[in-house]
Amino acid sequence: MLGLARREPARPADKTEWVAADIRWDDLTELFRGAGAVIHLAWMIQPTRRPLDTWRTNVLGSARVFRAVADAGVPNLAYSSSVGAYSPVRDDRPVDESWPTHGWPAAAYTREKAYVERLLDGFERAHPDRRVVRLRPGFIFQRAAASAQRRLFLGPLLPNPLVRPGVIPVVPDVPGLRFDAVHAADVAEAFRLAVTGDARGAFNIAADPVVTPRRLGELLHARVVPVPARAARAAVAAAWRLRLVPAPPELFDAFLHLPLLDSARARTELGWTPRFDSLDALTALLDGLRTGAGADTPPLAATAGGPLRIDEFRSGAGGSDITDRRRGVPPSDGTEYVPGLASGAPV
Repeated sequence: MLGLARREPARPADKTEWVAADIRWDDLTELFRGAGAVIHLAWMIQPTRRPLDTWRTNVLGSARVFRAVADAGVPNLAYSSSVGAYSPVRDDRPVDESWPTHGWPAAAYTREKAYVERLLDGFERAHPDRRVVRLRPGFIFQRAAASAQRRLFLGPLLPNPLVRPGVIPVVPDVPGLRFDAVHAADVAEAFRLAVTGDARGAFNIAADPVVTPRRLGELLHARVVPVPARAARAAVAAAWRLRLVPAPPELFDAFLHLPLLDSARARTELGWTPRFDSLDALTALLDGLRTGAGADTPPLAATAGGPLRIDEFRSGAGGSDITDRRRGVPPSDGTEYVPGLASGAPV
C-alpha cells in the first residue's frame, strides 16, 4: 500500500510505503498509476482566518486528485466527505443519503465539503466506468487526535487537567447542540469495506447514541444549564475576534444546524458495524484531552504547538497552520504559502 502525505509520519506503518506529496501541485497521476483504488482523505482545517488557503487545498486540490484518478486509470475511488456537507435541518429526524448536500454556505468548512460533492457528481457523470464511494461520517474521535482537535477547534487556552469528570461544573445546553460521533477505527473499517467490496454511492457513518448535552454532562459529572443560542454565539464571536479561539462563529452556526445521520445503508449495503459506540469515541477524546495525547505524525503530534503552546499563540488562533509554519515550502503560483493539514492515501 502506498500512502501519500504532505509530511511523512515519523513512525512507519505496517505494509505501507510513505511518499511526501502535496495535492496542490505535485504530480499525482504517476503516483496513482497502477493503483486498484484511491482513498482521498486530504483536507485542510486551518487557517480558518484565510479561507482562500483552505479553498486551494480542499477544493482545487480535490479537483486535482479526481483528475489524476481519471488520468491514471484507477478503477475505484473512495472519498471522505462529512456530515458537514449536508444542508441545514430544523428538527432531529435523522437524514439518509438522499438529503441535499449544499452545506452551510457561511462557513468555509461546510461550503467546501459541499462543493467537493459537486466535483464528485461531475466525476461520476464523466467516468461512469469508475466505482465511486463517498463516506459522510459524523464527528470522528480518537485518543491520539485529541491534541490536534484542541488546537484546531478550541485553541491554546484550554487547560488539559480540567477535562476530567467532576472538574468542569456545567455543560451548556444550547438549542441545536446534539451530534453524531464515531470512532476513527470504525471509520477506517468503513473505508476498508468501501475499497474491497462492490458498493457505490454515499454512506452515512455514525454510531449510536446521539451525543447530547445531557449525555456529555453525565460523562463529565457536570450540571447541564440551558443557554440561549444567541448568547452562546455572541461568546464564540467575541473569542474569535479577540483571537482566543481558532473556530469562527460561522462554524458554530453550522454545527447547530447539522442533521443527525441515518446509517442504515452503511450497515446493510456496506456491511459496516461499529465496534465502538459514540460515547466510547467521545470518552477516548476526553481522555486524550486530559492527558495531552498525540501520535507520531506531524498533524497529530502533541508537541506541535511548541513549549507552553507558544506557537499556537504566534499563529494568531486560526491565522496559519502552526504544525508547519517553519518549513518554508515555496508556493507554486507566486502567492504566499501557508501549509495545512492535507494528506492522502492511495491504496
